Amino acid sequence: MTAVARREEQLWSRCAGCASLLYRKRLRRNLDVCPECGEHARLGAPERLRQLVDPGSLRPLSDLLPEADPIDFVDVLPYPHRLTAARASTGLAEAVVCATATIGGHPVALAVMDFRFLGGSLGCAVGELITRTAERALDDRIPLVLVTASGGARMQEGALSLMQMATVSQAIAALREAGLLTVSVLTDPTYGGVAASFATNTDLVLAESGARMGFAGPRVIRQVTGRALPEGFQTADFLLRHGQVDMVVQRRSLRGRLVALLAATRAGRAARAGHPPVPRQEPASRRERLADDDALLARPAGPAAAVAPSPTSGAGQTLAVRDAWDTVRMARHPARPTTLDYLDSVFDGFVELHGDRLGGDCPAIVGGVARLAGRHVMVIGHQKGHTTAELVARNFGMASPAGHRKALRLMRLAARLGLPVVTLVDTPGADPGVSAEEQGQAAAIAENILTLTVLPTPVLAVITGEGGSGGALALAVADRVLMLENAVYSVISPEGCAAILWPDRSAAPQAARALRLTAPDLCRLGVVDEVVPEPSAAAHGDPAETAHRLRAALLANLLPLLDVPPAMLVRLRRQRFRRFGTTRGVNRAGVR
Repeated sequence: MTAVARREEQLWSRCAGCASLLYRKRLRRNLDVCPECGEHARLGAPERLRQLVDPGSLRPLSDLLPEADPIDFVDVLPYPHRLTAARASTGLAEAVVCATATIGGHPVALAVMDFRFLGGSLGCAVGELITRTAERALDDRIPLVLVTASGGARMQEGALSLMQMATVSQAIAALREAGLLTVSVLTDPTYGGVAASFATNTDLVLAESGARMGFAGPRVIRQVTGRALPEGFQTADFLLRHGQVDMVVQRRSLRGRLVALLAATRAGRAARAGHPPVPRQEPASRRERLADDDALLARPAGPAAAVAPSPTSGAGQTLAVRDAWDTVRMARHPARPTTLDYLDSVFDGFVELHGDRLGGDCPAIVGGVARLAGRHVMVIGHQKGHTTAELVARNFGMASPAGHRKALRLMRLAARLGLPVVTLVDTPGADPGVSAEEQGQAAAIAENILTLTVLPTPVLAVITGEGGSGGALALAVADRVLMLENAVYSVISPEGCAAILWPDRSAAPQAARALRLTAPDLCRLGVVDEVVPEPSAAAHGDPAETAHRLRAALLANLLPLLDVPPAMLVRLRRQRFRRFGTTRGVNRAGVR
């Protein structure tokens, strides 16, 4: 090849996805993503670090390790020769580059794998370097970010490479016990022992667009099973649909997503340490809309506040008297704001997290980190939708076992990171289908309820529409339970009650009145701590004003909880629900 030809080859690159010939400098400016088809080319560890970390913040960690050939492995080439060749071709000491840095101003420890080095395989040196990085994160009390690209454990090191799966996982467990965030970014490809250990046992798992991940590769699976694989098998989108990752992120958005998640973690740790961070400045439009937040916090509220003896709102207003059946119909109105609507109008910066890590991502439950007046919280809620297509796609807000397990995972993550939990309840009930029963619906709900009773972080629940039976309670065992004025909360639907206790379902209006399922009734009974008044046109008639009032109630009830020690929170929460174990102290008017 002539010098001119070599120079031309260096200037151009052919896309592996669409075969377009691309000017290399243009491709690099686009973060090595094909501008024609969106194919994400593989990146080496140094380039990945340049894209993710703040300029000038990178501090490499030592990669000096003794030369190792632990089992004297030889195939067509001695193992040390392969190592030497890999080092010469990549300029790296091993298949991972480890460092500390800042991302968006947030300090982190990073371990970034490089597939160019023996397929990013996990050997003793790689395991040791990643473990040291995790230990550095623990010492410095900072999050750990792993970027994986690997074919699996390194064959040339035999069972010793297998042991690295446990070694690194133990280091990650220590970080989780210390309440430090661990994040895995899956890139293409991530397989074998890496996929089956630290790539997927972190708190959060993000997949770069185009990444593939699995324990066994597609070729092996086809050989073993003799079956054709489904379209898109083991791709990032496949993983998202099956609850294995929190999100799929385009490369251009990856740094921003990490910054948002790290900011939430930092806020939670600072709050636990008794030094709340300065709230992030809201966008101008939000500042104008929420300029009176301070005034909204003037009235007292707290975890031990007395239960209201009469049906009043949080602002002390007497609520309108409305027939129970009319309230049921208003709670079910298709235009009534949903959880996603409130996440847009009440909260800021919502980053949705997906999946139960066991095979499902229930669309009836949405959750993730968000900001409330600059304070980071974990928000989890039922999602119905407004149109028929949305309602069907979200199963009418009826969560499957995967949905309850997703909520459980996010609650536990919030507790580890020191984030308060806000739940928005709007469901006719849990999914009653055959598959839900086969997947352990009852046990999933029971586990949520049990976990919430001991969760060592503030929990604030709001019944925003329908609060149906155990499906609602799975998100509503809280320190404070609020309820919108035209919401309902009941052990059974009026139709179900009528079908059992009346001749037919036409008695549903009578059943609704008998069930005492309205907000004023439940406030009198002590089931609900506060009723959030709706505008005269109801929530669906004036969503903006409803959001304003809900935000005010959330802030007034949540902020006092932040000052309560975790042990006291759990004790008061248990006391709150213990009082429902007897009818003593509740007279016919429902006043204690």
